[in-house]
Order: sequence, then C-alpha cells, then structure tokens
Amino acid sequence: MKKLRVGIIGTGMAFERLHYPAYQKLSDKFEIAALCDIDFQKADKWRKLLNLRPENSYSDFHEMIRRKDLDAFDIMVPIELNYEVTEEVAQAGKPIITEKPLGATKGQALAARDLPKRFNIPIMVAENYRYNEDINIIRDLVRAQEAGRVYYFIQNRFVDFPYEMTKDKFPAREWRQHPEFPGGVFYDTGVHEIAALQHIFGAIESVHAFGVKQEEDFSPYSVIQANLLFKSGITGQFTFFCAGKEIQRPLLGLRIFCDNGMIYLEERDCGTVNVFYNDGGSKQIPYQPQMGFYHELLNFYKAASGEEPLAVTPELEYGDALVIFAILDSLENRKEVKVAARAKYEPVYQ
Repeated sequence: MKKLRVGIIGTGMAFERLHYPAYQKLSDKFEIAALCDIDFQKADKWRKLLNLRPENSYSDFHEMIRRKDLDAFDIMVPIELNYEVTEEVAQAGKPIITEKPLGATKGQALAARDLPKRFNIPIMVAENYRYNEDINIIRDLVRAQEAGRVYYFIQNRFVDFPYEMTKDKFPAREWRQHPEFPGGVFYDTGVHEIAALQHIFGAIESVHAFGVKQEEDFSPYSVIQANLLFKSGITGQFTFFCAGKEIQRPLLGLRIFCDNGMIYLEERDCGTVNVFYNDGGSKQIPYQPQMGFYHELLNFYKAASGEEPLAVTPELEYGDALVIFAILDSLENRKEVKVAARAKYEPVYQ
C-alpha cells in the first residue's frame, strides 16, 4: 500500500511531542503533506522543518480539507473545539484521527459517536492508553488468570498540576488551566485511566464517588475517589489526585489482587509489569513505555488498507466519556450512578 498523505490540524504540543515522533517511526507508511494551525507561524515553522512548499501551511483548516491529494486528517485541537472541528472535517469524506475526549459535553460526545455513520468514514480516536504495551500486557494477564481470579484492584493516579503549570508541560496551556468543559483536568486526564481500566476489565456498570473540592479553575476537585463496579462483577477503587505529588516509592500505582497473587504496575513509564504469586514466586515482564502513539498510527494505517479493524472508535471512546460524566454526577449528587450505556463495538486487537 502507498504512503498515506496526512493533513495535520493543530501543530501544538500534542503534535510535537506525541504524534510527530510516531510519524517519524512510520515514515514508510505516512507522509505529512500539509499543516494547519490557527497560529499560522506555528504551522509554517513545521512546514519549513518538513521541507514542504509554502502552499502547504494554513491558518484555516477549511481550505486544507478541500484538497484532493490528501488521504487523511489528524486533528489535535483543544477539547472544547474537538467535536466542532471533527464534524466539519468529516464533511471532506476522508479518514480521520481525532483526539480524546470526543467533546466538551455529554451531548457533543454522543454526537461524535455517530460521526462515522453520518459521513460513512472511518474515525479513530487517539486514546493511546488502549494501545500502550503495559495495558495490553495486564489485560492479557487478567484474561489468562495468570495470578488467578481477580478479587479487586486499587489505582492511584496523581498529577501535580500546580507545579506543571509553571513548566514546559501540557498543564502550561491556558485552555487547560481555564477549561471550558466539565471536570477540568479530571476529564482531560482521567479519561485515559478509565479507558485503560475498561480495556483491562471490560465495561463499568456503575460508580460511586466522593471528592475534595477546591477553588481552582483547572479542576473543581483536588481529589476524586471513585468506587467502580464492572459488569463482570469486579470492583475497584480509582483515586485521582491533581494538586500535589506522591513522594514515597514504590508508588501505589495499579495493584490487582487475585486469588493466587497480585499484578502490579508502578507507573506507565517504569518499563516493567510485575506479577507476584502467593507461593513467593514472581515474574517481571518488560515493555517499552509510551508506544501507544506508534501502535495507534499503525492500526490506523492497517485499517485504511483493510488489514484489520480500527481498535478505538468513537463508539468505544464514548463509553469512556460516559464513565467520567457518571463520576462527576455521583460527586455532585453524592449517590451511586449507573453508567448510561456501553459500546456495542467489540474491537479486535492485534
């Protein structure tokens, strides 16, 4: 199959640090042919770095999507613009990679779920946690009952947002500091963790959450603790802390308690999934961190050639967004909330 000629919409930090390195590794399969950013100078800087002709940088994506020589589009815009831009780009009738979450509201997420059917095009959601090697290893260990039947799990996720706001990191972006979407950093970041947990254990049926409120724009809560009940009967506790650090090592991480041992991942970049057995034995499984961006682009390419189905569709990602909205509802009303729906789509992972 020929290289896919891709038009990039949004040349900010997500493109620079996440997608572009993956495109470089897959240069035999993709060619970045045009770039667009509302800040034309940013798009044009990348156009020059990629040795493209001047007519290949844009400040208005509407002009770019009219081009006949582009095969697909990769959209990386702030959350509040994600649905609006994706819907308009879909009218070009070409395959799309779009970011998570699907939209700034539950209504937008629902509308985004239906875009592939409305426009009869493939749309992949770049939920890299569902493609990360550590999450796939843990999913397979759980399904194979490597440490026995799962009783429950605990997961602690922390983001020192106040500190990272002052550094050259994603929280330094103003739209993240003053979000125009519910939940702030919990929706933006927590949806990754929910995607990973549903990838491992299946669909979540209901949630019951409590939180510690704070007077900060980036998140209405400094701490969110959610009890999760899965349709399989597995239960677990997910804690999201966005106002400080976890100092002690090893980190709490993700700990899955089974009847014959435990599966443990300290953090996504540690490079090792640990299995500990009740008889005192153990196993360490190495993996390459942060490969989700590579695997998602490879899946998109293979789907475009008919070799395999898309692993993460808007319908699947809609189920992750619904869990976040259910947790926020539970926090507000202090009650158990059933997740409204689950994706009918059952992906085939390679």
